Amino acid sequence: MEARDPSILPVANPNRGAAWRRLGGRGMAGLVLVAALVLVAGSSRRSVPADSEAAFLDELEHRALTFFLEHTDTATGLTRDRAPADGSVSRAPASIAASGFALTAWCIGVDRGWLGREAALARTLTTLRYADGQVAREHGWFYHFIDAGTGARYWNCEASTIDTALFLQGAVLAREYFDDAEVRALVDRIYARIDWSWALDGGPTLRHGWTPERGFLAARWDSYSELMGLYLLGLGAPRGALPAETWSAWSRRSVAVHGRHAFISCPPLFTHQYSHAWFDFRGVHDGQADYWANSVAVTHAQREWCASLAGRFARWSPEMWGITASDSAGGYIDWGGPNNSGERLDGTLVPCAAAGSLPFAPRECLAALRAMRAAGGPALWGRYGFADAFNPQNGWVARDVIAIDVGISLLMAENRRSGFVWSHFMRAPEVRRAMAVAGFVPQDSRKPFVSGLLARARNDELRRLLLPLFERDARVAQTQVEREREELPAHPLETPIGAADRWARPLPERSWRRTARTR
Repeated sequence: MEARDPSILPVANPNRGAAWRRLGGRGMAGLVLVAALVLVAGSSRRSVPADSEAAFLDELEHRALTFFLEHTDTATGLTRDRAPADGSVSRAPASIAASGFALTAWCIGVDRGWLGREAALARTLTTLRYADGQVAREHGWFYHFIDAGTGARYWNCEASTIDTALFLQGAVLAREYFDDAEVRALVDRIYARIDWSWALDGGPTLRHGWTPERGFLAARWDSYSELMGLYLLGLGAPRGALPAETWSAWSRRSVAVHGRHAFISCPPLFTHQYSHAWFDFRGVHDGQADYWANSVAVTHAQREWCASLAGRFARWSPEMWGITASDSAGGYIDWGGPNNSGERLDGTLVPCAAAGSLPFAPRECLAALRAMRAAGGPALWGRYGFADAFNPQNGWVARDVIAIDVGISLLMAENRRSGFVWSHFMRAPEVRRAMAVAGFVPQDSRKPFVSGLLARARNDELRRLLLPLFERDARVAQTQVEREREELPAHPLETPIGAADRWARPLPERSWRRTARTR
């Protein structure tokens, strides 16, 4: 039976931060303590939104929390995968990933003053106790979809590595936030039970999952996607941790360039968001990439790409953009991005695409969310915030909201506002160990990190754009020289092929930047 008592959720929270004010009022000692807490929480990088932004995000987060309250089973603590946007009863199974987002939602609710601490702790314990003792799993890996009332496997689905990771990230966040002995014991036991070596199945990278009927799924987590959180949890695991070399075993070589943005590519936008919901990649790199900057670039590239398709979809614009995996009039589709053809696009927009990128491009994402809310009206903006997707070309609006889409919107809105999830999650010893094992180091302000992969991609793209111009100039030069040769037969000649080869050499980064500024 789902909880249905949103009256405990006042939208305003005038007392939030009162404890900080009390600490700060106790003289110099209080100020020193506050300063120390600020440093631990990473608040030196906090960006305080304007009042109008705060009000909008307050409502978005409050409605998202209402979804988790109303569609999490009170007996098992398992959260349904989706629900009707109008607030009616959901018949969907639970998903283990949705339950991980719910564990984080309870913490945000307490911090925002929308949920009492004891009520949230009780909900957290219900979920963790049931996950520890009743939810179906294999070698510690939970099944993707589960019966909300019994925890049994649903739909003959797989024991999923990525969905288990999403649950575990929520569990670790709850452990660090509540600092409760039973929560700690349950999370530690769930974490330690995961058999990371088994999921490698003899290879260098993790399998997507396993079923009793077919064994391991063929697909591996072997190229850049939402996999970073999964591997980092494995590297930091308290028992049977992944070998350090698994961090470098997955490929980062799928690189795309759109306009002035170069990035490691994976088409659906959510793949650039999910790991960032808990792990804080700001200001660090692993020697291979700056993953924060990568997600910033992807977000801006998608906005520009969507706007460029306004001739095809008249309602798309720099303020109306954003696609990711979502419902559509034709079913659930993992929409692409600026690095693929977009042949399947039908004009559908997905609000969680912009909401999930709020920390990466706050102004642009907030503008998109406001524009979509205005365009979609009450059909789009309802009890739980945005319906999963809508098509402004023809008026179609999704019937449901999807838990993980509501969840990424909630978490990234809160991270944009306060860095709350990052500040607590990154304190976990397993997380700190994983970041060290993966080779993450702080950015050096004196010598900014430049990814060799992306630099080469920029040069390749610039050569692609400029080479036809150089070839044209070479042909003009050829014609001119041939004319002169009639008078000066011994005049040396550089052939068009020679000129093209000369210009095809990689440009130094400084030259690329100078050339790009003049375009």
